[in-house]
Amino acid sequence: MASIGCISAAVSVLVLASGAATADEGAFGWFSGDWYLTLGATGMVRPSFEGSKSYMLSALPIVSLGKAGPELRYSSRNDNISLALIDDGVVRAGVAGKINFGRDADDELQGLADIPWGGELGGFFEFYPTDWMRARAELRHGIRSHNGFVADIAVDAFHDVAPNVRVSGGPRVSFASADYFETYYGVNAQQSAASGLGQYDPGSGINSVGVGGAIGWKATDNVVASLFTEYSRLMGPAGDSTIVKERGSRNQVTVGVSTSYRFDFNL
Repeated sequence: MASIGCISAAVSVLVLASGAATADEGAFGWFSGDWYLTLGATGMVRPSFEGSKSYMLSALPIVSLGKAGPELRYSSRNDNISLALIDDGVVRAGVAGKINFGRDADDELQGLADIPWGGELGGFFEFYPTDWMRARAELRHGIRSHNGFVADIAVDAFHDVAPNVRVSGGPRVSFASADYFETYYGVNAQQSAASGLGQYDPGSGINSVGVGGAIGWKATDNVVASLFTEYSRLMGPAGDSTIVKERGSRNQVTVGVSTSYRFDFNL
């Protein structure tokens, strides 16, 4: 029911945003005009699961949709799937979503429960305190894979070292609710007996702190590619989990490349 409520809230935001415009522009007036759709893919080497000390090769999609307004100053591979409802060049806000892949209870996780694939749905807010810095926050609720809340905050400074080459980077911090930590880091009595891991019943709190950086190349007006690396250290309920302490690592590193294409269209 909580997941349904989260979806309903996100839909309500979209309806309210469009409703505000229809008062002046007629039915579906908010949807008319210039739009952009950015599609792409990211390939990376990352931990096999959150808290793992082993690594795997994986891929993720890049999807961003919004009304064309002032040129987007900056985007990060950490930005999840998003639909901008507000965009004035300084402030952007809207709906955000994330795909969560499942986690199989094998190898070092044998004896724990499988985690099904699912997603997270919520909203994002970002602003530019200066011409060379962006702060972004996302708050999302789990759907199917978990029933908790996750909040991510990132601040990135960026600088164009050449007309088509940009370097960027900055700190990150993530928080989560007890339901999220219970799914990914909890170990109940039955699982403890089956896996050999110590029991662990986490609460809510900080998930991780870290830093990331990227080098981006604007090949054309529509094509962007980047090389990136991210480091995070699991903290709080995540770092204290017996899964991490006994079988994994608090230190998490991701290295990868991404490419995307922006489509411009009119409704």
